[in-house]
Amino acid sequence: MRAVIKSGSFSWTATIMDSPTGRKIWEALPLKGRANRWGDEIYFSIPVQAELEPGASDVVSKGDLGYWPPGKAFCIFFGTTPASRGDEVRAASPVNVFGRVEGPVDDLGRVRSGDEVTIERESDD
Repeated sequence: MRAVIKSGSFSWTATIMDSPTGRKIWEALPLKGRANRWGDEIYFSIPVQAELEPGASDVVSKGDLGYWPPGKAFCIFFGTTPASRGDEVRAASPVNVFGRVEGPVDDLGRVRSGDEVTIERESDD
């Protein structure tokens, strides 16, 4: 399942995994929110309810998409956060990793708090 994340003039292609959380998010697309920044993480609340899955972790990889149940939040990880130890990428608490941004993630740093972010299914055209 492929999606496109957009903010301003930037866009990133992402893969959504076939997991319980991934399927719920896929079914909810398109989604829109206002970015919040926490270090090199973008997050915003979405109208999806999911519980932590087996394998949920607070340590993730650069480029991972995560769902954070306490805030019903869609999270995009692209570097260290205030909770990171060294160079690791760490969420505030465990998240369900449900997808990944494909390709470079460095321009995600240009998204500022308050910027609109949309996620939609990739079109076939």
